[in-house]
Amino acid sequence: MKDILLITPPFTQLNTPYPATAYIKGFLNTKGISAFQMDLGIEVILELFSKQGLTDIFLNAENNQDAFIQHQNLQRIYSLKQEYINTIDAVIEFLQGKNQTLARQICAGNFLPEASRFEQLDDMDWAFGSMGMQDKAKHLATLYLEDLSDFIKECIDENFGFSRYAERLGRSANSFDEMYAYLQNELTYIDGISLQLLDETIKKVEPKLVLISVPFPGNLYSAFRCAQYIKKNYPKVKISMGGGFPNTELRDLKDKRVFEFVDFITLDDGELPVELLFDAVCRIEPVEVLFKRTFLLENNEVVYKNNTTKSDYKQSQVGTPDYSDLLLENYISVIEIANPMHSLWSDGRWNKLTMAHGCYWGKCTFCDISLDYIKLYEPVAAKTLVDRMEEIIAQTGENGFHFVDEAAPPALMREVALEILRRKLTVSWWTNIRFEKNFTADVCQLYKESGCIAVSGGLEVASDRLLELIQKGVTVEQVAQVTRNFTEAGIMVHAYLMYGYPTQTVQETVDSLEMVRQLFELGIIQSGFWHQFAMTAHSPVGMFPEEFGVIPQTNDITFANNDIQFKDKTGIDHDKFSFGLKKSLFNYMHGICFDYQLQDWFDFKIPNTKIPSDYIVSCLEKENDFNIKPTAKVIWIGGKPITAAFTKSKKGNSWEMMKLTFHDKRESVEISLEKDKAEWLIKTLDLLHFSNEKVTTFSQVKADFETQFEDFELFWHSKPLNTLRERNLLLL
Repeated sequence: MKDILLITPPFTQLNTPYPATAYIKGFLNTKGISAFQMDLGIEVILELFSKQGLTDIFLNAENNQDAFIQHQNLQRIYSLKQEYINTIDAVIEFLQGKNQTLARQICAGNFLPEASRFEQLDDMDWAFGSMGMQDKAKHLATLYLEDLSDFIKECIDENFGFSRYAERLGRSANSFDEMYAYLQNELTYIDGISLQLLDETIKKVEPKLVLISVPFPGNLYSAFRCAQYIKKNYPKVKISMGGGFPNTELRDLKDKRVFEFVDFITLDDGELPVELLFDAVCRIEPVEVLFKRTFLLENNEVVYKNNTTKSDYKQSQVGTPDYSDLLLENYISVIEIANPMHSLWSDGRWNKLTMAHGCYWGKCTFCDISLDYIKLYEPVAAKTLVDRMEEIIAQTGENGFHFVDEAAPPALMREVALEILRRKLTVSWWTNIRFEKNFTADVCQLYKESGCIAVSGGLEVASDRLLELIQKGVTVEQVAQVTRNFTEAGIMVHAYLMYGYPTQTVQETVDSLEMVRQLFELGIIQSGFWHQFAMTAHSPVGMFPEEFGVIPQTNDITFANNDIQFKDKTGIDHDKFSFGLKKSLFNYMHGICFDYQLQDWFDFKIPNTKIPSDYIVSCLEKENDFNIKPTAKVIWIGGKPITAAFTKSKKGNSWEMMKLTFHDKRESVEISLEKDKAEWLIKTLDLLHFSNEKVTTFSQVKADFETQFEDFELFWHSKPLNTLRERNLLLL
């Protein structure tokens, strides 16, 4: 028996739990409040995609044969039903990492039944040629699941999707009417499975308060179905809804019918609102009922209460995310498309953590910078963060981390990387960044050494005029230099790309594509994704549309309010660029078609680009500023050298020299210095080693050198030191 049940409704990711409930459970632990959490999505998926689940699906489809009688692909899947039933458990186990030897059988062919999703396999060697057998097998198994998904969608439940369910009902639903009407219908097939699993958990946990986390529109319908079921069958249990969807979309809620399903809806950081709900619902002794950012029904009217004087908890007080209760061994890794960054999203188990609350930049005009989750910036101390990493590794047995920041702060990333190295942790991590100038080659090398494998960042519209309008705080030249630094360090770079930003001209769209073409041709970006600009209610563009040349199409808001339809005063139809932009990018990601004319990607006339063909090359060739800040930190991430003294003679003079041999994981390098300078260097490198918490600045190193020798700059820029600087001697 637990006081609180935390639920993530279907569906989010297949490979890793969405972290919201783990964050809240970690906080509740600090307060001694008992809680149980479930990811209902993965439990439904495992129920569906099992021998018994598929048997039931195909039996169910027999009653609906009209759905596929004229559909050749569905007929084929139905005809092969026994092959699917026979193979499904083995495939799921393989995707869970429990049956890796099956990869050879999958790749050899004639094991998996194949329907229309496999028709793309002519391109497989091209798309996956450099990938190993395990990844190829995962991709084939993913196609197999997608064939089954197509069958379920057409014959069983039109709302089904692996990472969303009935998403259409939740997308910018200004009115609750359609959702409310849908909730009066009979249960869908997926609903039946979801609610059976939910009921089993409620009987086991016996909660007084249920918290439903709704991160995305594709979770909203299932969230209401769960709440509806609990209200009907467990009327004494109180229900609250929170998470990313309410935080962004339900801030103007007025429709009281929503509270036929839930008792409370909380906004923004959940810790204090949930603690106060616990006090109101679960405490035996009477307490003053106070709320933090909470909607509820009072006197048959929707009211918003924020009547506590308590402040939100600091990030140092919220505890370590707790992943217990979740079926961590049962998540499944899939590889849907040959996009290296997207495969990180769907392949492998990643522990989710946040380096900082909010965004340290907080100026981008397309972003919801008016909301607390963006505008209230509070970093977590590096030591606290790495403490949490160690706790989560012990808890989950997984050492991969996805830092889910809006934009991870470079200085904090640096301190976290150093702390990881000091503790000798073996971890892999990736995060989202801004392509800003602080990401120097040396900083990127440090991140790589600590386990950073990838970064994603917004290039958005590759136009300096529009980047300034967006207030991104970067230029195309700067992005090119930073992505080069990450790439040369061995860290994969994914760029978010945008088209259709207000006032964007056709010429700017074409020039943006040319910039992207050059970035991929030079190999300094490895992955990317184009998305069309969407205007949101809480962004500067949404709040002040007249300043950006757009005319919003407004509706009465009684339920959700986020995406706003609009007309751009330029009158340009940006939709028509979608196919060509995405097709060109797909080819560029595979290292081909760089010699195509940009016109070749579009079936309508576009202007010639005005960007010189060597523009990005010229950005990369610009000389670095050799002025070193005196406060720059000097860090040695290499090992101790092997030394050998020798005597050098020239024109009758001789002097003592020392050869220093440095071994790292990839190679060995040798440098020779005068003996006294070599001895000073060995002692200094020991002082500069990352394991020392006391950091030494460039000016301190210079001052120490000049107590014994002259002209430190000449020494610092000498060939032997440059050899070390290219490897393990870093300026941060």
